[in-house]
Amino acid sequence: MVVELEFQQKTKALIDSLKSICANYGLGNDGNEFKIITQTFLYKFLNDKFAYEAKKINPTLASAESWEAVLAAMSENDLEMMQLQMGGDTARLKPQHFISHLFSQQNTADFAKLFDDTLLDIAISNNDVFAVKTDGGAKVVLFERLSQYIADDSKRDAFCRAIINKLVDFSFERIFTQKFDFYATIFEYLIKDYNSNSGGKYAEYFTPHAVARIMAEILVPRTTRSNVRNVSVYDPSAGSGTLLMNVAHAIGENRCSIYTQDISQKSSSLLRLNLILNNLVHSIPNVVQGNTISHPYHKDGSALKRFDYIVSNPPFKLDFSDFRDELDSKENKQRFFAGIPKVKPKATDKMEIYQLFLQHIIHSLKPGGKAAVVVPTGFITAQSGIDKGIRQYLVEHKMLAGVVSMPSNIFATTGTNVSILFMDAGNKDKVVLIDASSLGEKIKDGKNQRTVLTPAEEQRIVDTFNTKEDVEDFSVAVSYEEIEAKNYSLSAGQYFDVKIEYVDITQAEFTEKMQGFTSNLESLFGQSRKLEVEIKKQFAGLKYE
Repeated sequence: MVVELEFQQKTKALIDSLKSICANYGLGNDGNEFKIITQTFLYKFLNDKFAYEAKKINPTLASAESWEAVLAAMSENDLEMMQLQMGGDTARLKPQHFISHLFSQQNTADFAKLFDDTLLDIAISNNDVFAVKTDGGAKVVLFERLSQYIADDSKRDAFCRAIINKLVDFSFERIFTQKFDFYATIFEYLIKDYNSNSGGKYAEYFTPHAVARIMAEILVPRTTRSNVRNVSVYDPSAGSGTLLMNVAHAIGENRCSIYTQDISQKSSSLLRLNLILNNLVHSIPNVVQGNTISHPYHKDGSALKRFDYIVSNPPFKLDFSDFRDELDSKENKQRFFAGIPKVKPKATDKMEIYQLFLQHIIHSLKPGGKAAVVVPTGFITAQSGIDKGIRQYLVEHKMLAGVVSMPSNIFATTGTNVSILFMDAGNKDKVVLIDASSLGEKIKDGKNQRTVLTPAEEQRIVDTFNTKEDVEDFSVAVSYEEIEAKNYSLSAGQYFDVKIEYVDITQAEFTEKMQGFTSNLESLFGQSRKLEVEIKKQFAGLKYE
């Protein structure tokens, strides 16, 4: 724990230093600042991970005053043999790739070119393992020429020197055996400044950890985890991969393969970094940048690939009118079984794209597979249209696990109330509906207000769901027939019993109460009769003038 806290602080300090460097060279809050910081951080991580693995294999390196010098003196054959013994999640580096080598060369002419060339050579050497591909087949490599973002050529060498001087200060080596919450903390801190200002441009990549943890704990209960292996986990709108990371950690990184698609290039780069930080390098070839709705990439032959687990926090509103018509085709009839949202009359009105993602997810689920999807709470009660059609399909095919209606403002970046829809193609029994809307504590998050669940509240939701427990005014387990009778509503409140309280009293107490009620009524009736007489008297006195 002490090591973890120490390196959290050192890492945050490194990220802050890199932001300061960018600001000093005119890139503060610039769109390219994010690329520079994430790629620099990745270079540091790959360098130190290589050192950690090399020292485990060769004890001589571990005891050397300068492990880089000892490694540089090794023959090409010895170096190749050592790298073959390293795990697949360790980048293949040469002595000239090390941070220490660039640090020693920082006063040479054209240092920016040497710095950029080094990163590009690492990218080329590791392209087969670490490159993300687009749905068109192009590969997005690990690194770009970072100095290109400095407009003034004369300042590029100094900019790269400033970066390499920050990277040499400490090593990550001691934390590679730590638990993954450490990496989650780093990652959240890394993107927090790009996730502000009412959503900001990186809001789409960020799902609250409470939501991600609840989804993972329900999809993969602790009591059954030891039986889960060799499974596929898919997110068709992956963002930075927060949901995927939580499910992968619940299953075990070496017992699952991640598959993703996301239209955003920034998102795919973030996700790649997250996979590398979380020992999921083997899944990088399955990370695809592209439009899941119009051009789903992952297939088995001509059919969509089916997955064991699917998680998603899809966009709720998006104008996709530019490619809507191409979705309305014969091959998409089965995938979009409940329909395709119509183009709104006003150009400013956005379309319910989550309805397409939901249908795509249902169609991509294996028999017996499980899914968890964040939806607007309005979806669970809509009485007509595509929303109701999807719910009806889930009930008729008996592939629901339940719904958790979350507190308002669980996402700081949106005022939309959300629920988590859980699907289970193997559940033919009771469906769990939970109303967690009253839980959580309101806190300020920048300019926004956010609701934060306590660990105990998270656990209460998870335990209640997994045990299918009925809790007054909180949860209910209902049959598919009951849901059909309620017009396919998935709102827990509509199934709660109306409680009538009964109090045990004696015969004498009952008689006394009844006499009291009778006396009160007679008094009220008497007053009423007097009022009637008075009203008639007043009316009789009215005259026309």
